[in-house]
Amino acid sequence: MTTTIEKKSVTTDERSATATLDRPVESAVPVRRSGDRKRILVGFDLGTNASCILAGAAEGRDTTVSKIIPTVVGYAREGLVDGIIANNATTLIGEEALNHRLQLKLLAPLEDGIIAHVEPARDFIRRVRTVIDPTNSAEIRAVIGVPANAGQPAREDIRNCAAGVFDRVLLVPEPFLAALGFRDDSRLGQPNYVDPVTNSLFIDIGGGTSDLCLIQGYFPTTDDQISLAFAGDGVDKLIEDDLQRTYPNNGLSRATIRQIKEEHSYVGAIRKPIDVRVLIGGKSHTLELGETVGRACNRLLEKIYPALTTLIGRASSDSVAQLLQNIVITGGGSCIRGLDTVLQQKLADDGFEAPK
Repeated sequence: MTTTIEKKSVTTDERSATATLDRPVESAVPVRRSGDRKRILVGFDLGTNASCILAGAAEGRDTTVSKIIPTVVGYAREGLVDGIIANNATTLIGEEALNHRLQLKLLAPLEDGIIAHVEPARDFIRRVRTVIDPTNSAEIRAVIGVPANAGQPAREDIRNCAAGVFDRVLLVPEPFLAALGFRDDSRLGQPNYVDPVTNSLFIDIGGGTSDLCLIQGYFPTTDDQISLAFAGDGVDKLIEDDLQRTYPNNGLSRATIRQIKEEHSYVGAIRKPIDVRVLIGGKSHTLELGETVGRACNRLLEKIYPALTTLIGRASSDSVAQLLQNIVITGGGSCIRGLDTVLQQKLADDGFEAPK
């Protein structure tokens, strides 16, 4: 099993939802006349907590922009003293916004993988364009990832926010976008290279959703995808709730809890001790969080595994042997220690043939 960065369905408790997106959806009207302008192709994973951008000139193979940007927008507070923020900017995104969190009102444009705040989402996408094309002179064609369960209103929100920013927009399920990005075009046709787009199963664990998708050389259908409304943010919430019970009134922010999770996350048998030093009320404290972090991350594993086996069951008998050799975990959740090996062992224990 690789980590990177049905007609049956999973149970209601797993809060699963299948996609209504059966084919790529492109914005109907380009927003600018292309003329002889330079054309840039963009892959844009608009995530709940972090967004990934890959861009390059249409004429070449080189990647000119490769960035991961926190999906956050900050607006300057009233009465801010001149010079506190460079150029007296009133709107910042990503790391710049986080670095000035004391002077800004921070907003997350997305919740559970879909746009929750339209204006901040527009501002975020506009700023992303300046990262891709600082001169604002190129024609931008963007492929944007959406959760596998994104309905028509959610897709319309993304298209509307991108209108006037990108010249053309194509919406695709996030795991399919990940598979295309994982593909190494330079190795296609080599005898020992396994093309991930030919026959694989991608598990894309983000902040708002965990999306699973069969990738078999064509655009995935509704039955090829499962989306769970439980992912990194859900793990953060479980850790936060457990901390409140164990260490009441600890005052730790969600950002601090997320940092703790990212540094110490794991699945499998409970690991103790995991001692974490934090500041509470300006004083240093050491918290033992091995069980707290392990329980929360194992809950994610418990939700993903039934969806994984359901999708394997939907694959044709002719494809499943190779499919089991090409299961790929992507997204921020792929960094959880042991997730790949524990999933692989669970599949083997349940009788699946040589999963990898």
